[in-house]
Amino acid sequence: MKKLMIAMLMAVGVAFTQQAWAQEDSTAVADESIETLIGQEDMAALQDMSIGNDGFHMQLKTKFVEGSVGFMSLVAFALILGLALCIERIIYLTLSEINAKKLLTDIEQKVENNDVEGAKSLCRETRGPVASICYQGLMHMDEEMDVVERSIVSYGSVQSAKLEKGCSWITLFIAIAPSLGFLGTVIGMVMAFDQIQEAGDISPTIVAEGMKVALITTIFGIIVALILQVFYNYILSKIEHLTSQMEESAITLLDIIMKHKLNKV
Repeated sequence: MKKLMIAMLMAVGVAFTQQAWAQEDSTAVADESIETLIGQEDMAALQDMSIGNDGFHMQLKTKFVEGSVGFMSLVAFALILGLALCIERIIYLTLSEINAKKLLTDIEQKVENNDVEGAKSLCRETRGPVASICYQGLMHMDEEMDVVERSIVSYGSVQSAKLEKGCSWITLFIAIAPSLGFLGTVIGMVMAFDQIQEAGDISPTIVAEGMKVALITTIFGIIVALILQVFYNYILSKIEHLTSQMEESAITLLDIIMKHKLNKV
């Protein structure tokens, strides 16, 4: 499911980029034709009016083109891949959440009735890391308490690693996005100085294009990082909640097993 989700989001990103390229070419041709017909002053007024009428989607796409489609595509791919990983983690963590207190209550009842196999079956039929840890503890129930505790702790570490799987890649994209934006800033400044050198004059019109690319790429890079950071913090909160559930459930399970051993003696 994770690979399919990433592939779908990448396809959307490619389609968006191709559409933006096509829009850039068609917009340039259309602007030249209209400007020839109605003049530069009327053309500027028409552009101001169209900006107010365009929706957010069109304005976003326009800024994407103005920021250099080739370079902005890297920022877009960082957003798409980062979101794919975030969505995959959120789905996985949401499916891992269960009513841990109810599960442990049912396990305790079955253990008190000497139905250990029934308790194991209940854990096998329940999804999530809490049920897996309980099953691991019940598997070693007839052994010493030290062995049971080590088994639960070791398996809990494995489950915690599964919960955090892919989070390092999300942090990578959070770091990459603004870095790409700053790289665009540097490239835009170099473009501006190249244009100044070619023209032999420091004119606002000459500098504006390179500066615009620099600022737009920086803005988009920071926006992407902020979006991914919000999702990442939400993922961390869910991981902390599940980890807390696992620890509480492990302590409760050890108490259940200890009580069962004492009753047998």
